[in-house]
Amino acid sequence: MANINPKEERTYVMVKPDGVKKGLIGEIIRRFEQRDLKVVALEMFQPTLEEIDNHYPKDAVWVKRLGEKTLATYEKYQFDAMEDFGTTVPEEIGPEIRKWLISYMVSAPLVKMIVEGTHAVDMVRKICGPTMPYQADMGTIRGDFSNDSPAIANAEKRAVANLVHASETPEEAVHEIEYWFGKKTIHKYKRHGE
Repeated sequence: MANINPKEERTYVMVKPDGVKKGLIGEIIRRFEQRDLKVVALEMFQPTLEEIDNHYPKDAVWVKRLGEKTLATYEKYQFDAMEDFGTTVPEEIGPEIRKWLISYMVSAPLVKMIVEGTHAVDMVRKICGPTMPYQADMGTIRGDFSNDSPAIANAEKRAVANLVHASETPEEAVHEIEYWFGKKTIHKYKRHGE
């Protein structure tokens, strides 16, 4: 990955159920294309539980981090984690949050794509905005089209609806592209003016 031309960097993007249900597929793609990024692979699909379960990490560190983030939200907004979860142990809360996430991700079709261009991983994440929509600036996908928060999601026992998934690192992008697209065709083309 280190030797790749920055203009050819690829990242994985997935429009989540709320993005599909809100009719934002075209708008999301438009935002990437406006910034001179190319969609080089694209597909709408209904994921299986197994596919989504294998998409999200299962390692103890990642699952514990979910629990820690949840506890931080509860503390910030002065909610009672013990009342909602029966525990304040991150390792016990994390698996529950992971279950909510998986349920959310199989609740509707998704759109998966590979986006290519200059520093695609960082650029796409910048266009999407922070993971928590209520923290996202206007002008980002999440800032313009979502206002969900973990406080509301936890109270309703569901995942945060944040419209889109985007790989966090180039290494994660390589893994997710391979996982979701495998041997499927990734197109090469020049954009107008290239």
